[in-house]
Amino acid sequence: MKQILQNISSGETHLADVPDPKYGSNELHIQSNCSLISIGTERMLVEFGKANLIAKARQQPEKVKMILEKIKTDGLITTIDAVKSKLDQPLALGYCNVGMVQSIGSAVKGFNIGDRVASNGPHAEMVSVSQNLCARIPDGVKDETAVFTVLGSIGLEGIRLASPTLGESFVVTGLGIIGLLTVQLLRAHGCRVLGIDPDESKLELARRFGAETVSLAKGENPIKAGMAFSRERGVDGVLITASTKSSDPVRQAAQMCRKRGRIVLVGVTGLELNRADFYEKELSFQVSCSYGPGRYDKNYEDKGQDYPFGLVRWTEQRNFEAILDMMAAGKIETEPLISYRFPLEQAVDAYRVLTEDRSALGILLHYPGKEHVQAESTILLERNESQTFESGKPFVGFIGAGNYATRILIPAFKEAGAELHSVASNSGVSANYAGHKYGFKETTTDTAAQISNPQINTIVITTRHNTHARFVCEALKAHKHVFVEKPLCLTLDELYKIEEVYSSHLTSYTSMPLLMVGFNRRFAPHIKKIRELLSGVNGPKSFIMTVNAGAIPADHWTQDLQVGGGRIIGEACHFIDLLRFLSGNPIVTSFLQHMDAATDDTVSIELGFADGSIGTVHYFANGSKSFPKERLEIFAAGRILQLDNFRTLIGYNWPGFRKMKLWKQDNGQKECAAAFVRAVQTGKAPPIPFDEIIEASRIVIELANSMKQL
Repeated sequence: MKQILQNISSGETHLADVPDPKYGSNELHIQSNCSLISIGTERMLVEFGKANLIAKARQQPEKVKMILEKIKTDGLITTIDAVKSKLDQPLALGYCNVGMVQSIGSAVKGFNIGDRVASNGPHAEMVSVSQNLCARIPDGVKDETAVFTVLGSIGLEGIRLASPTLGESFVVTGLGIIGLLTVQLLRAHGCRVLGIDPDESKLELARRFGAETVSLAKGENPIKAGMAFSRERGVDGVLITASTKSSDPVRQAAQMCRKRGRIVLVGVTGLELNRADFYEKELSFQVSCSYGPGRYDKNYEDKGQDYPFGLVRWTEQRNFEAILDMMAAGKIETEPLISYRFPLEQAVDAYRVLTEDRSALGILLHYPGKEHVQAESTILLERNESQTFESGKPFVGFIGAGNYATRILIPAFKEAGAELHSVASNSGVSANYAGHKYGFKETTTDTAAQISNPQINTIVITTRHNTHARFVCEALKAHKHVFVEKPLCLTLDELYKIEEVYSSHLTSYTSMPLLMVGFNRRFAPHIKKIRELLSGVNGPKSFIMTVNAGAIPADHWTQDLQVGGGRIIGEACHFIDLLRFLSGNPIVTSFLQHMDAATDDTVSIELGFADGSIGTVHYFANGSKSFPKERLEIFAAGRILQLDNFRTLIGYNWPGFRKMKLWKQDNGQKECAAAFVRAVQTGKAPPIPFDEIIEASRIVIELANSMKQL
């Protein structure tokens, strides 16, 4: 299918062939009829992409600070690689879509195949959208009208926060599409409306919709006009739908409001406020969040969990429905808001108009009919169709094409000599990017077909943690070699299932597939040196691993116990395996203590090994970013080894060794992949013994479970 993507690094917008997106249990699979280019948001993204690095940095000073902190801890080269990779990722444009439902997920309620729906789906021939971000279109509402639903909901949410009543006077500052829709909605509420903008054509439309206007281009004073409009009493409220770096709209709003007036920021402005303006009038100021309650709530948007109707009357979805009802009743006029119409194949021209015509309002994209849409879950990349694979190599299928896969693992496997056959992702966008960048034969969203493909003998799994066990079992049953990024699984039941499937190969096949978890720190050059130095030490040792992990928001997917498993299972498993490797002995005792019952990412883990060695993993999320992210200290036989951030290893009183320093951080990512590839090529034993993988996985799951019981 066709989809519009943008390169954030260059600002280039292009129409790409990507696989048909998968849809989840809470999603609708929709064939697009038309979509609307959001003038404000999408123009900003395109212009940001076209800006040079210095200009990008000036627009995001908070990101610059994060980059400088990363340079201090991880080094310049590592940081530059990470930034370039992030900027190189394609961005799916668009969030105003109208289409026909083709399929529905198993948990979807209230929708049927064949329904016409409005959603926040991107500019693509086929989209998959959560049921709570879709609304059925009434029969009397045309597609070209319904496509304004999402933008109308943004204005409506601002109005709901302002709570207008019949007869009140309101100002709308900024008469773009959202501003003009807001004017109509306020008029429908029975309010008197004053519109402010410098563009005469937009002022004319506002007057057509029943508003009085103020022309900034003619030098008219908005404060005086607002006072005159309110009969010198001050307006009841101001909705700011403009996009500007200036703080003038907020200051003007404060000065034209009556005592206890309401100001709601729907757009984007500077926020240098005069306290006296707000203090003396006891003004309220609020920032409106997109389409309404539920926005950015993963339980609502991704998992389909609706808010109780009696407690949250107006959610995102119910705002969509309200806008569509207003359209059906003829209360919202959209035809005058349409400036251009383009067929999808001319999307690049549409985005050229977006940047060149500053007065443009609605730019519509129309999609071909069903008979012309090639909705394929797998796409062969033309430049690689003639590629032939050599024997004796792993033919790899990647499941997952996120930032870690595209920046680290895929190039590592390619450099190690693996043949890149297929790359899969749910949306198809990231897989399309990885496929072209690294020379895969195909991109896909059909993981089942990928795993069963006889041309693929190796599966690499880099998806979210709750999918690891399922994909590992499916790949092993298909007799594929498996490399899975940590963790191996999230529960003991999943672990037992993997052991069962793996052990079945002992009697069912003449050769064993390799199973490896990406415990890459084992393969770091510093760790190899430490292992070498420790080989000459008799007796037990003590290991102290301090991980300055940093805080991650509670709503991040890794913190979701059902999806990411929490940070102990998802990340601390690395360090349990590392100490197990350095000790060279099984773990016989383990204990976890955590600092705060409200969080599971600041803990100390105590380990005891069969040879009498002891280990401590301090996994802390409450530290400073200026401190090394990972520090390993080893005490043994009157000597000490200290490793900082996989860059500098220092020996204290260590005969024949003082220091090992690298210019670039190396925590073993490349060598980990290379070791696995060599094992597949040669048929030798796996780089990490199966029983050690199971041991580390079992212990970290048991420790995480013990924390839940406290």
